[in-house]
Amino acid sequence: MTDTTGILDEALTRLHGFGPERQGRLTNHAPMAVEALAARGQAGAVHRWLDLYAPKLEEFPASAAPLTGVGADADAERRAALGDPRRAGDWIAYFLREVEARPWRDVLAEWWPVLLPGMYGGSTHPVIRVGHAVRALAGGEATAPRVAELAHGLGYWAARHRPVTGLATVPGAESAAGAESAAGALEAVVPIEGPAEGGFPARLDRVRALPAWAASVDGPEEARRRLTELVRAATHRYATHGHGEEIMLVHAATAPNAVLRALAVLPRELWVPSLHAAWTASAAVTAMYAPSSPVAYEVRGAFSAEEVVELALAHGDEHVIKLADTALDVGDEGALAAAVRGVELNEPLGG
Repeated sequence: MTDTTGILDEALTRLHGFGPERQGRLTNHAPMAVEALAARGQAGAVHRWLDLYAPKLEEFPASAAPLTGVGADADAERRAALGDPRRAGDWIAYFLREVEARPWRDVLAEWWPVLLPGMYGGSTHPVIRVGHAVRALAGGEATAPRVAELAHGLGYWAARHRPVTGLATVPGAESAAGAESAAGALEAVVPIEGPAEGGFPARLDRVRALPAWAASVDGPEEARRRLTELVRAATHRYATHGHGEEIMLVHAATAPNAVLRALAVLPRELWVPSLHAAWTASAAVTAMYAPSSPVAYEVRGAFSAEEVVELALAHGDEHVIKLADTALDVGDEGALAAAVRGVELNEPLGG
């Protein structure tokens, strides 16, 4: 559902005076949540939700060293700044200039293959923010606030760019029972060793091996089909595995869904590598945050998509809203159950 009220643009304009993070490394989720609410017919609640979230917002980061080079100097300057969170303000300013000078689709297509290998920085939030921005642009008018939101997302991604290195495939996992499916492959993920503690970067350093899945894909259309399957499987899995201490498992679904949302506006030759990066993200998050065993779960009663959105909005937590948004993209009973499970398990905004 496209927001034609102008409220999303108002909210994004309000948010662009704040930074992409808070408390040093926690993500500002507000741009993603307000886009989700507007897309799901809740534009009228956007500013009320923002008022509740506002205490979490922090000032826009100061410039460290503007990205101003040209030619070969510019390439070297950008390579040196990639993955440096101190340069978030510089990267956002750079992309604001880029989308002002060129069509936003061209900027995205140029930078997607550069940024994709580093989608694991910022707890995958930068690619999720980009995915929300792309949906707002592709589904409606390319207004200045929406184009600027894409620039903010890309700049955040560049600043938090972090590749995953040293990964191996789990021996035999690709032939494990059911592992040809995304659900089976997620089930074959081995949890990281050691205590379930530490933030995303520390846990990511402990991911050593992941199951092989969809390693051989017959072209872009199969890549899109497999990515759709992955989003569905990861969303369903939250209903039975979301009971751990961390809400972070939602990113096993929301990160690949952000990639899926971007596919339609990307060159088709980028679809297969996008699938591979999304699988690595989903599997790594599963290794880092999924509990060792599932619990049986059945949603109490039948909920429509509209009711699920209303439940998530009343709850207010940004991750719950984004999980519900992804669940509605999947659209089946298992996905809606996972969204309701998210409402039940997690502390509400302001709680």
